[in-house]
Amino acid sequence: MANEHSPLLIHGVYGIMGDADDSRSGSGVTGQASTKSNPRKLDTFFGVMVPTILSMFSIVLFLRTGFVVGHAGLLHGLLMLLVAYFIISLTILSICAISTNGAVEGGGAYFMISRSLGPEFGGSIGLMFYLAKVCACGVYVLGLVEAILDIFGKDPGSTVSHGLHVLPQGYWYTVMYSSIVLLVCLVVCLVGAHIYAKASFAILLVVTVSLISIFISPMVLKPQRFNITHTYGNNHTVTVNPSYTGFNGSTLKNNLGPGYSLDYSTNTMMSFATVFAIMFTSCTGIMAGANMSGELNNPSESIPKGTIMAVSYTFTVYLILFLILSSTCDRLLLINDYAVLQRVNVWPPLVTIGVYCASLSAAMCSMIGASRILHALALDQLFGLPLAPAAVTSSSGNPWVSVLYTWGLVQCTLFAGQLNVIAGIVTVFYLLAYAAVDLACLALEWASAPNFRPTFQLFSWHTCLLGIVSCVVMMFVINPVYSSASIVLLLFLLLFLHYRSPTSSWGYISQALIFHQVRKYLLMLDSRKDHVKFWRPQVLLMVANPRSSCQLICFVNQLKKGGLFVLGHVQIGDLDLLPADPVQPQYNFWLSLVDKLGVKAFVDLTLSPSVRQGTQHLLRITGLGGMKPNTLVLGFYDNSYPEDYFLQDPVFCEGDRGEGDNFGVDLPSLQAYFPPVRHAESPRSLQPEEYVSIIRDAIKMGKNVCLGRYFYQLPPESKGKAFIRGGDSVKTIDVWPSNLLCPGSASYADVCSLFLLQMACVLNMASWWRSARLRIFLCVESQSEDQGWLAKEEQFRDLLGKLRIRAAIKIVMRDNVSCTLREANPERQNVEIKAVPEDFLRDVNALLKEHSSTAAVRFLYLPHPPSVADQSQQYLTQLDTITQELGPTLLIHGVTPVTCTEL
Repeated sequence: MANEHSPLLIHGVYGIMGDADDSRSGSGVTGQASTKSNPRKLDTFFGVMVPTILSMFSIVLFLRTGFVVGHAGLLHGLLMLLVAYFIISLTILSICAISTNGAVEGGGAYFMISRSLGPEFGGSIGLMFYLAKVCACGVYVLGLVEAILDIFGKDPGSTVSHGLHVLPQGYWYTVMYSSIVLLVCLVVCLVGAHIYAKASFAILLVVTVSLISIFISPMVLKPQRFNITHTYGNNHTVTVNPSYTGFNGSTLKNNLGPGYSLDYSTNTMMSFATVFAIMFTSCTGIMAGANMSGELNNPSESIPKGTIMAVSYTFTVYLILFLILSSTCDRLLLINDYAVLQRVNVWPPLVTIGVYCASLSAAMCSMIGASRILHALALDQLFGLPLAPAAVTSSSGNPWVSVLYTWGLVQCTLFAGQLNVIAGIVTVFYLLAYAAVDLACLALEWASAPNFRPTFQLFSWHTCLLGIVSCVVMMFVINPVYSSASIVLLLFLLLFLHYRSPTSSWGYISQALIFHQVRKYLLMLDSRKDHVKFWRPQVLLMVANPRSSCQLICFVNQLKKGGLFVLGHVQIGDLDLLPADPVQPQYNFWLSLVDKLGVKAFVDLTLSPSVRQGTQHLLRITGLGGMKPNTLVLGFYDNSYPEDYFLQDPVFCEGDRGEGDNFGVDLPSLQAYFPPVRHAESPRSLQPEEYVSIIRDAIKMGKNVCLGRYFYQLPPESKGKAFIRGGDSVKTIDVWPSNLLCPGSASYADVCSLFLLQMACVLNMASWWRSARLRIFLCVESQSEDQGWLAKEEQFRDLLGKLRIRAAIKIVMRDNVSCTLREANPERQNVEIKAVPEDFLRDVNALLKEHSSTAAVRFLYLPHPPSVADQSQQYLTQLDTITQELGPTLLIHGVTPVTCTEL
């Protein structure tokens, strides 16, 4: 148990002093390196800024900027740019908030989402984000091959090589070239991410020099015209003669508005959505630095700072390029040549080198980031055996198996053959991942957890919610089919992980949100506004030993009708004589019992010198606000030998040990914790006087009381419906709404009788008991003093109609029983507990057996307990006699009105 000497972060990812290993390093995977053997070396610039800038530039900067401006025009292009950066800016705020709220391990965005939202949502979004990185890597590789073929590819209509145009073109050639480029990326990634990080700075220098040449070219080059030929199919060719005008006001004016037309590579009509999908791929690199979190020296500081600076830099570059291209290039040139920046450069090879470097860098960065996400998923063991090999690492900590997994999946995406074909899929997947990051931050903010205090404060729940809405809306604007399919896939993964119930010690944001909302609603639940129309059972079931009470627990679970159900247990002891509270460590065992039984119940345990005092405590303090128990259920007090339910139900048998639950309680521990059932020779810890006093106390406190007997005869839940429908006829629920110990002392419409009817009706509405028939038995006498029983039956039938209770009414003549009582008490005085003769009790028992022997359960009227403690044993003996060998029976004493005939 935790105490003041416990570590600060028991489940933390790093010790607060920085000397703890990775919390996932003990997963037992062969070859996995610990944090100390894989030191974090990268700083903000090399680890975050450089990969983020290169990923956001990638192929879009050099190969699709002119395409976007040509089709969308400057105004629509700027709108796309602003919308895209607005969406990612909102997501960046969420990333910064989450990443500065604690230590970040490897896995980047997946790690942040999973540790914030829990394993189900984190695992499903993590896999979706992994697929997005895989598709993005395919986009970058195809873009690089496109740039290579633009320089070195043969003319599709010619079989002769001219100059540098030596590479044959076609679909399968494109796949082959792409596979070779991907193989180069695989070799680099297998060597390690640190080599890429070192080389990425040199790549950034090359890209920067290329950009400078693009910016100065309009001031050097003179206007010129070009001849561009495109081949469609085998024989159809189209030639256009676009022009480069340099800075020109007419060119800018002509390029202001949109001019969507056919895309010459895919021969499909472009629109705002399709162009935006391609342009947005430039914004999918904002998590490149976050995905390198496992290699960052200080990820909580580097991720926010480096990401914000990188995004600001790329936005400025794209804005300048949009203005330059729309002012200098004819629209025909922009839409008919992806490599327009090479045509209009002072030295085209410089741009070519920049394209190759940026594309190759982005492809490697995506492969490295994807492999790290997959490695983190494998370490967390969310998807079981299929991803288990991906947890293997080299001696230096490089997850080479996950790199191979990623390489294989990227290879599959290359069969698309065209960059523009899979750009929409990439964009939709990334938008879904960004929405998940915003959702994680929103959930943490709404949960108002005291430990959510990020050092980055420039965010609010408004920005998170706006980010979620923006991402979802743009997903469906871009491609409704892909968006719907991705959401369906996400829901499938959620259900799969929920079914697997993966073990985690990350904390569950759902629990924090539920707590926050339940507290607010409990405050709104005002007990002063209770009305009998909306009454429902709220039960406190006192359990001495679950081994002998499991059937009663399951029965009460069916009886609660959506109300509060609490399992109460009193441990005898005095806290003054104990070194620590023995009750707190027991909750996990009781909660695991609740899980195994499949009941919807809370658990409340207490330590008390006596069972009576402990029950009083629980009746007073259990529940909150308007959710407090109104009914106390006890097992019956008799001398019968209790049966061990753990030996009957397969869930608890020795052969079905399982692996334990998520909280450290396995089946052997559960069986060992609950003591064996009491033997017939064992002394009882609860005396008759104390048991009857508990009933009396509950009634004084305004609680209804139920005593359950013979419920061990009910079958396990798995056979319950078959039991109700078994045999030649459907089982029945029998209700005896009169006080059988005091005939004529109460009407059929008093509070207690109506409470019996209500409880039986509630049980009949439960799924188990819906097919059972409800029968109500009215005890009457045919003698002269009770000649009005026919009128009473009609009145009672009318009452049932008003209460909307469907039941068969059975008339039972009790002349023989009443005769026995009259002979013992000829003056017809008020019958007290001690005055009821034994023969009368046996006759009542025989009457019940005669009419209710085949019932599944019986509801009997529980007389008020005696006010004198000396009569407690007599009271219990009488209850024992009238219920002897009846089968499952519930004796009920109701004190609160529960039914209403009004609408």
